[in-house]
Amino acid sequence: MGTTTIAVSDSSFESEVLNSSTPVLVDFWAEWCGPCRALAPKLEEVAQEMAGKVKIVKVNVDENPNTPGKYGVRGIPAMLLFKGGSEIGQLVGNHPKEAIVDFLAKNS
Repeated sequence: MGTTTIAVSDSSFESEVLNSSTPVLVDFWAEWCGPCRALAPKLEEVAQEMAGKVKIVKVNVDENPNTPGKYGVRGIPAMLLFKGGSEIGQLVGNHPKEAIVDFLAKNS
């Protein structure tokens, strides 16, 4: 099974997220963050189930400090939803898959 989430960097954030034609859920995470690692498989499942409707990308906050700072991300995991180049919602923490799907359905 391949990865369906896309790794995004400070330099590719604009093209992958802000200029995307579909809504994008951005997962801000780090290798050392246990809840982030627990969240990852749930996001993979959501990405597969909602392929074509919502794009899910991951930003490693240690490797890409500019983007989380720009959007006020203080704690991780943090998921920010972007549509048409603007942030339209956020979920902070490791949520159940159903809560993530519900959040996306309500906001995208």
